[in-house]
Amino acid sequence: MKPYAVIGAGPMGLCSVRNLAKHGIPCVGFEIHSDVGGLWDIDSPTSTMYESAHLISSKRMTEFAEFPMGDDVALFPHHSELREYFRAYAREFDLYRHYEFSTEVVACVRQGEDWHITTRCDGVEQSRVFGGLLIANGTLHHPNRPELPGKFDGELLHSCEYRDPAIFDGKRVLLVGCGNSGADIAVDAAHRAKQVDISLRRGYYFLPKFIGGKATDAVGGRVKLPRFIQQKISAALSKFMLGTPEQYGLPKPDYKMFESHPVINSLILHHIGHGDIKPRKDIASVTGNTVTFTDGTSGEYDTILLATGYKLHYPFIDREQLNWSGFAPRLYLNVFHPEYDNLFLMGMVEAAGLGWEGRNRQAEMVALYIQQLAAGAESARQLKETKRLRAGARADGGMRYLELERMAYYVHKDTYLKSMADHTKALLKDFRATDTVQFSANAAPAAR
Repeated sequence: MKPYAVIGAGPMGLCSVRNLAKHGIPCVGFEIHSDVGGLWDIDSPTSTMYESAHLISSKRMTEFAEFPMGDDVALFPHHSELREYFRAYAREFDLYRHYEFSTEVVACVRQGEDWHITTRCDGVEQSRVFGGLLIANGTLHHPNRPELPGKFDGELLHSCEYRDPAIFDGKRVLLVGCGNSGADIAVDAAHRAKQVDISLRRGYYFLPKFIGGKATDAVGGRVKLPRFIQQKISAALSKFMLGTPEQYGLPKPDYKMFESHPVINSLILHHIGHGDIKPRKDIASVTGNTVTFTDGTSGEYDTILLATGYKLHYPFIDREQLNWSGFAPRLYLNVFHPEYDNLFLMGMVEAAGLGWEGRNRQAEMVALYIQQLAAGAESARQLKETKRLRAGARADGGMRYLELERMAYYVHKDTYLKSMADHTKALLKDFRATDTVQFSANAAPAAR
């Protein structure tokens, strides 16, 4: 079997290499940075991490099942702890030797059944032939920068450029948007800036990180409830614990709980309630340093920070090769191409509570498919037909997700996990997978 290429050494790339090697599939990983960690290594050139960032979900709901975090690691770890976690994971499963570091993937071109991949390291380019391609370069590194309605004379930033709250010292700051990063940054700014306002076009649901001393995402879950009941209970819990967004002067959500990702941050509401952060309406116009909002009010600002999320970005491959439609590629279970049997878009999936273990299960399913397809197994043939027919189907579990770019690859966790489990079980019927420390012989000469 020709080796498979894996792009990226973040959580998704690492568990992809882990599962390929585990199942005896030769592979080479490419990472633009000098070490593993991806997004969680703040020193990586593609990381959009900021100094105060912590994990949004709790560690036990996020970690790899076969490699739990230590008891000394915080329940919601700092990004530096997570960088060390991924380095330890790579050492534990001997993944470093599969990677070529400080290596950028320049182009991936399909020729016949193979992939011709061009990489660049120290200014030198080379092209090699691979039997397959797993793209795992992440979904949170290419900023969505909407144009302001006018010219702003102050400092205009995107959250991807934010690192340290010192940039806010003494300034009048306007944040635009309020995802989880936006809420974090607003709280940071409240401690340093002269003035902090936040402009929202749409309402958000908020949840606290802790309930009764336990991580909110770990409360309940043992009993599987129908989707609409889960939504009602979570919305009622949010209202009981924190009140409604309207009570803080924020827009009322025009959708149900979990139809968009909730903000897991109650500190921003604390600061709004104390007058440290002032809610504003959507922006109507910008002139000089003056921003006018849709309710006719206005404010003067030194800095505008856009917390407006990210776009899917795969600059090294033509969109046509990814079956792209609308905001995102259309792939079965967000990973399987309808026609190509050796192209996989790893980790282009988001769901409340999916964690890295959910992504690890995706990687295992893909590795088993590659192996079983090569062996001519009936289970792989059936999955091949399914992915061809159902590339446009979405594992939403009946959830009506908002028609937004950031929600284009969102799935319903239980529905998604069940589909993967069904396929994995079928693939395993033809073959009993056994773990091994014997990795592929073609490992890249990168050592740690």
